[in-house]
Amino acid sequence: MARRVVTGGAGFLGSHLVDRLLARGDDVIVVDNLVTGSRANLAHLDDNPRLTVLEHDVTTSLTVDGPVDSILHFASPASPVDYLRLPIETLRVGSIGTLNGLELAREKEATFMLASTSEIYGDPQVHPQREDYWGHVNPIGPRSVYDEAKRFAEAATMSYRREHGVETRIARIFNTYGPRMQPDDGRVVSNFIVQALRGESLTIYGDGSHTRSFCFVDDEAAGLLALHDSDVAEPTNIGNPTEFTIAELAELVQEITGSGSTIEYRPLPTDDPTQRKPDISQARARLNWEPTVDLRDGLARTADYFRSVINR
Repeated sequence: MARRVVTGGAGFLGSHLVDRLLARGDDVIVVDNLVTGSRANLAHLDDNPRLTVLEHDVTTSLTVDGPVDSILHFASPASPVDYLRLPIETLRVGSIGTLNGLELAREKEATFMLASTSEIYGDPQVHPQREDYWGHVNPIGPRSVYDEAKRFAEAATMSYRREHGVETRIARIFNTYGPRMQPDDGRVVSNFIVQALRGESLTIYGDGSHTRSFCFVDDEAAGLLALHDSDVAEPTNIGNPTEFTIAELAELVQEITGSGSTIEYRPLPTDDPTQRKPDISQARARLNWEPTVDLRDGLARTADYFRSVINR
């Protein structure tokens, strides 16, 4: 029986990983300060004796009694609304929080898995984005608090591997959506679905021609665990390579929800990437993983979730 520590385990993506780890028989310790995570994401697991939840800020320290087999570091604001609202906290968890997690991994001789992001590619000049692309990031722009925090975290992770022999994994996560997203988290999928269900105008920033690649959370969690369980130390893209324009996404949300909502266009935020699409050749070849849920099905399942949230 393995023992896992999941920082940020009460968050959207972290809580889905906790589900899968428990389902396969692991013991899980969730460490979360609940700034952007929610105990509601773990409420269905309250009676599970193999789950421990610690309300704690990983930037102050990270200590765990007893043996630990791996640390999955998912603690961080992850949506633009949250990291722009919490810029210093985002920098601290990406730097100090990562170093604390790496020190725990070193102490326990455990594997350390970093939740990095496609944001390290910035507004990319290479398309699709391969892991050997170094990115195009504005280091002093408002979004840099997230981009640069994750770039530092990757550098720290590789340094601990080289200097201390820590077993490491780095997942570069692309746009993920699905149940347990917050209705007000500012991500485009949740924005569109909630606006459509409430009969409000769907807000498109820019002219709708910029692109994203959307991965349903079940697929994302499966890919992340495949990486966690592998011996792949290099950064690995985990995302859906099927690309859509934001205008196409809006039309699909209107169709799925049956909404008569109109479209409202607003200026594109500073440094917002114009295109984003992962090259997942490495994940396919070395993890035997690729996503299986298409966007229409995933959006329908996500819309059902948000209907229940809005009704509550």
